[in-house]
Amino acid sequence: MIRVAVDAMGGDFGPEPIIEGCIQAMEERRFQLILVGDRDAILSYMPQYYVERVEIVEASEVIEMHDQATNALRRKESSIYKAVELVREGKADAVVSAGHSGATMTLATLRIGRLPHISKPALATLMPNVNDSKTLVLDVGAVVDCKARNLYEFGAMGEVYGQEVMKIAHPRVGLLSNGEEDSKGNELTKEAFPLLKKIPGFIGNVEGRDIFNGSVDVVVTDGFTGNILLKTSEGVAEAIFTLMRQEIRKSLPAKIGALLMKKKVFARLKKQVDYAEYGGAPLLGIDGCAIVSHGSSNAKAIKNAIFQAINFAQSDVNRKIEELLTEGEKEKEKVS
Repeated sequence: MIRVAVDAMGGDFGPEPIIEGCIQAMEERRFQLILVGDRDAILSYMPQYYVERVEIVEASEVIEMHDQATNALRRKESSIYKAVELVREGKADAVVSAGHSGATMTLATLRIGRLPHISKPALATLMPNVNDSKTLVLDVGAVVDCKARNLYEFGAMGEVYGQEVMKIAHPRVGLLSNGEEDSKGNELTKEAFPLLKKIPGFIGNVEGRDIFNGSVDVVVTDGFTGNILLKTSEGVAEAIFTLMRQEIRKSLPAKIGALLMKKKVFARLKKQVDYAEYGGAPLLGIDGCAIVSHGSSNAKAIKNAIFQAINFAQSDVNRKIEELLTEGEKEKEKVS
């Protein structure tokens, strides 16, 4: 059975939505839940029926959002440190945290460790597209200063994740640039382009709009650009819904039309852009599984983050990433 360690104390709203999400997950999927944090606080939100099905690991500290990420390495009694250690020690198959994202990524990278052929891990996220499917974008914040080699590794990780977890037989992998032509881009993307050509599914440069029009399955970029892209997209989606509500209020026919479309059209649209539907972002490239959730995650987001962790742990992602990168190294040696 897959064992998932959840940082019960991370997140903006304390343990209540996290534990509620864990309960919802247990109702739908079979797995071993390990909650890490203040035992009394956890038990105060955990119905007795579920207490017997859950392992609790006591942690006396919490890494706050204003703390430095690197301080987490010294805070060995913190909930996120202990949750990550469970994966490092083989006592859990995955860790989920809605706490300090920098601390989670730092601890997962340094304590669990990187895969042999990965120089830096990448934070990946799913974004909606018009084909009623998802586009995987990486990196969205783990590595803000990238080298060409990092982008190549991101591409390899994205292709394998697309195959093994998203179940896309032949993922189309694109490099985010300011134009589709091979000659477009900055120094980083131009240097990364020939490296990415070694990836079977690489289709060349793509533009920002391609993330949403369904023409590509995996988009590779540096963490600085990716993080801006992610937050801009979230802001645009929120602004569109706000503008729609404002315009609907101005007209009676619009109100009637909106009422008729509320359940079918608006509900489906809201579901597609709701981050809670995805739960969190996997940190790809570490020798294990870590899901980084939004600080304001509600119960649904935590539930879906746990499902992501289970799906990742049940897949063969890490071994396949190593195989693909090893093949790339062999090809490089043949050429040289």
